Amino acid sequence: MSSPQAQQQAPHKVIVIGSGFGGLFGTKALRKAPVDVTMVAKTTHHLFQPLLYQVATGILSEGEIAPPTREVLSGQKNAQVLLGEVTGVDLEARTVTSHVLGRETVSEYDSLIVAAGAAQSYFGNDHFSEYAPGMKSIDDALELRGRIFGAFEMAELGANRGDDIDHLLTFVVVGAGPTGVEMAGQIAELAHRTLKRDFRAINTREARVILLDAAPQVLPPFGQKLGEKAKGELEKLGVEVILGAMVTDVDERGIEMKFKDGRVERIKTVTKIWAAGVQASPLGKTLSEQTGAPLDRAGRIGVNPDLTLPGHPEVFVVGDMIALDNLPGVAQVAIQGAKYAAKEIDGRLTGKAPQGPFKYFDKGSMAIISRFRAVAMVGKLRLTGVIAWLMWLAVHLVYITGFKSRVTALLHWAISFLGRGRSERTTTEQQIFARTALARLRRGATDLVSEPGAYDAARQMMETTRREELEAMAAEEARLTDSGARGVPAEQR
Repeated sequence: MSSPQAQQQAPHKVIVIGSGFGGLFGTKALRKAPVDVTMVAKTTHHLFQPLLYQVATGILSEGEIAPPTREVLSGQKNAQVLLGEVTGVDLEARTVTSHVLGRETVSEYDSLIVAAGAAQSYFGNDHFSEYAPGMKSIDDALELRGRIFGAFEMAELGANRGDDIDHLLTFVVVGAGPTGVEMAGQIAELAHRTLKRDFRAINTREARVILLDAAPQVLPPFGQKLGEKAKGELEKLGVEVILGAMVTDVDERGIEMKFKDGRVERIKTVTKIWAAGVQASPLGKTLSEQTGAPLDRAGRIGVNPDLTLPGHPEVFVVGDMIALDNLPGVAQVAIQGAKYAAKEIDGRLTGKAPQGPFKYFDKGSMAIISRFRAVAMVGKLRLTGVIAWLMWLAVHLVYITGFKSRVTALLHWAISFLGRGRSERTTTEQQIFARTALARLRRGATDLVSEPGAYDAARQMMETTRREELEAMAAEEARLTDSGARGVPAEQR
C-alpha cells in the first residue's frame, strides 16, 4: 500500500463507465473516498429508464427523468464528468478510450467500474429498428412520442380525404414484459380517454392497441397469477393481447408474426414499438476477449462473486452487463452492485477487510397498467389494483433524481391520472426522422462536423478569401463615391 504522502500527490484514479443507475450511484458512493472519480458516458444526463414510456406518451418531459449528470454531481468535489462513448478498454495498460464526434480521449485508471448497461435486442434482426424503435434512450422516447401523436394527426388528415386510416390507428407493442405492458396501457388510455375530444374527423376510441409476444403469458417474471391479472386488466382497457406470436418481419406499413402451428398473420400498422429483449453493451465482449470470462446469449459477462473480472481485481462490472446467479436486469441490481464496488474500492485504500460475495436484496417488482391499475410483487406478497398503483407511484417518486424533478413529476401525474390532460404533447418531424437520417450517414453525426485540423485549414482559407472580397468591395465603394457615379445612369457616366 502506498504511503499517505504518495496518495496525496497522486490520488487513486477511478473511472466509472456509464451514467445510468450503476454509474451514478457508484460515483456518488465514492464521494468520501480518497479517490478522484471520472465518469465517462455517452450522454450528459442520468436517465431514469423505467419512466421512458411516460415521456413517449406525453405524461412527463424528458428533463424530469433525465437530469444533467453535471448538475447531479456538482457538489461532489472529487468527481468529474467526461462526454464520450467508450469504445475500448485496455486492461493491461489500464486505460479507457472514448470518442465523441471524431474526437478521441484516453483516460488512465487505477480502479474501474463498468456500468455501460444494455441496449435493445432485435434477436438478430437489427433492420427491424428502422420501423420499430426501442425504449432505451431519450431519443427513442421522443421519436416514439412523435410517431404516436403523429399517427393520430395523419389519421385526421386521411379521414378528411376519405382515405383508409386503419393502419394509422393501429398501434403494436412487441414484448409483454413490464415496459411493453406499461406502454400498451398508456397508449390505450391516450386513445380512449385523453384524445377522445380533440379530433373531429376520427374517433380515437376506435384505435386498436395490440400487445404481442412469443411467450405464452404476460409479465413472465411476475408469475402466472399476476400475469393473468395483468392480461385481464389490459383487455378491460381495450388492449388486444396476442401471445405465442413471434415477429418475423417489420416494415414501414406493417408487422408479420408467426404462431407455433405455422400460421402467419400480418397486421397493418404504421406505429410499432419494440419492447422485447435486451443486449448487453459491446464492452462485455471487449472485456471477455482480454480476460477469458464467458459471455451468455445476451452478451452479459461472467464475473467473480465480488463483481470483479477474472485476473483483474481492480475492474468491477455491475448492472445489466453481468451474468451472475441469474440476477435480473433491473435498476436495483445496478444500484446495489455499484455501491458494493465503491465500498470495496474505498475499503482497499483505507485498509479494511474485503467484503464477502455480492448479495442482491430483492426489493420487489412492479408494473403499472393504467391509472389506478398496477401489479406488484414484494417478497411473497402479491398486490394488484389501487394499492399496487400507489406503491408504484411512491417507489418511482423516491428514485427520481432531484427535488425539482420529483415535484414536477408529481404535478404531471396529478394532471394525467386525475384529469385527462397530458402536458408534454409537443412533437416535431425532426424527432421522428432524425435517427434514420443520421443512420444513413457513414459515420453518423461525426460526418456533420469537421475534423479539428481540416476545420482550421478551411477557416484560414475562408478568412483569406473573405478578406479579399471585403477589400475589393471597399475599393469599389470608394471609386463610386470619388467618381461621382452614384445615382447616374450608366449611359451618362
